[in-house]
Amino acid sequence: MNVPEKNKYYVVWKGRQPGIYNSWEETSYQVHGFQGAEFKAFPSLQLAQVAYRGEYSNYIQHGYPDAVQNPFIIFEGPQTDSYCVDAACSGNPGRLEYRGVYTQTGKEIFHRGPYANGTNNIGEFLAIIHILSLLKKMGMNQTVYSDSETAITWVKQKICKTQLRPDDKNQELFKLISRAEIWLAQNESHNEVLKWDSKAWGEIPADYGRK
Repeated sequence: MNVPEKNKYYVVWKGRQPGIYNSWEETSYQVHGFQGAEFKAFPSLQLAQVAYRGEYSNYIQHGYPDAVQNPFIIFEGPQTDSYCVDAACSGNPGRLEYRGVYTQTGKEIFHRGPYANGTNNIGEFLAIIHILSLLKKMGMNQTVYSDSETAITWVKQKICKTQLRPDDKNQELFKLISRAEIWLAQNESHNEVLKWDSKAWGEIPADYGRK
């Protein structure tokens, strides 16, 4: 559904026709008199799109108790003018790939992999460093989001503390880890790296959708 930018957007998870609406009149028609209707208002289209990919229950719980009584409560969400990263790993360790996207549009900025015998946290770590490096080169100070608290901690500590052991298959991956750690040691980044709140905001826009 193509929805023009306006001040308030309504997500209907359960109604006559689920979707995103930009007026209360349209939304009311979808939910009024519909048993078990699930709907909520959001202050931006991007937040609404993220929410629609998630579950209604995420938006009436987890720190927003008033929303149980008032489904139109508006909360502070992620910064839309930002970037986010995610990794996908088939197995542990397994086939690893990672990417970064622009949060507001979901446009892919980079994609790397697959690499053999990697882990999800390694992919998240490398993805964060990759986007930080790109943003530094361009002189941009937008926030970066990752849904891996472990990877964010590694970045802040400037070292990848993986327990994974190097082997013949993942040599290339460990070369990337070494380069990332060198970059961290030699560069100061002014970009804030934050944890994406998946419970409140739904899946991170960089998600591979393979769950």
